[in-house]
Amino acid sequence: MRSHSRFASAIIVSVLNTLESLFELPEFNMSKVASRLTAFSKLVEQTSTRPTSLLTRRCFLSCKSEVQAFQKLHRRQLSSLRSSQRPQLVEKRGPIQKPSRRNIFIQTETTPNNDALKFKPNQRVLPESFPSPFVEYLTPRSTLMPPYTSQLAAQLLNVDGVTSIFYGADYITVTKDPSTAWAHIKPEVFSLITETITSGQPVVTISEVKSGQETEAEADTLAYNEEDSEVVGMIKELLDTRIRPAIQEDGGDIDFKGFENGQVKLKLRGACRTCDSSTVTLRNGIESMLMHYIEVKLAVFQL
Repeated sequence: MRSHSRFASAIIVSVLNTLESLFELPEFNMSKVASRLTAFSKLVEQTSTRPTSLLTRRCFLSCKSEVQAFQKLHRRQLSSLRSSQRPQLVEKRGPIQKPSRRNIFIQTETTPNNDALKFKPNQRVLPESFPSPFVEYLTPRSTLMPPYTSQLAAQLLNVDGVTSIFYGADYITVTKDPSTAWAHIKPEVFSLITETITSGQPVVTISEVKSGQETEAEADTLAYNEEDSEVVGMIKELLDTRIRPAIQEDGGDIDFKGFENGQVKLKLRGACRTCDSSTVTLRNGIESMLMHYIEVKLAVFQL
């Protein structure tokens, strides 16, 4: 019986050596191997008193069963290991490019002139480096004259009832005929402005002036000029710093046309050009302010 027991022990040792050689990978769960072998050893100890043929046969069957079980477990873990180490052929794609869509919000503001509306998109209308603080178009022909041409202004002046277009730094003032209701004009005007801003087209295009070509371009008349007298310089500074911001808020602007014999010649633009209260603005507002700061008798006249 001892020889048979030794024979069974030899089989166990052989199985242990085989399992150790099969499962030497560090990724393999050796704790499960140890538990399986411990159970197998107990089985051999329990059957050591049985007949040789039965012991030998049971030992071989158990060894075969254990080896097959460990082989299956090993193949699964090995397959999992290889899958994790296999290079993944993943197509590299950049971030999904959504169609560029500009967020447009156009605010409409009323002005003291009932026939003028101020449209304010959420971006500049005139470029930062634009040489003039405003551009005004009174006729369709003026929209095509260099150096400041505007397709949008041409389209707006083709709307029935629209009489003039004024561009400030960040707003557009549309003036209409008094006999036309805003309900008939505003939707189309709003649509044209939105379409231009959304498409990214420039509101104003600076074109080259050819020699002998007619132009309506005007520089900033309130800009500093070394050749101006002290009184004229003070008038310009007061108009630029104290009057212009208020007029721009009302959808217009102001031009200084000269100072002669105590007369300050001014020209109102945009919404203020046809406003009924423009005379009151000139006399009670501008004239009073100039006389307060400048100790010279003067009068303001609108051209």
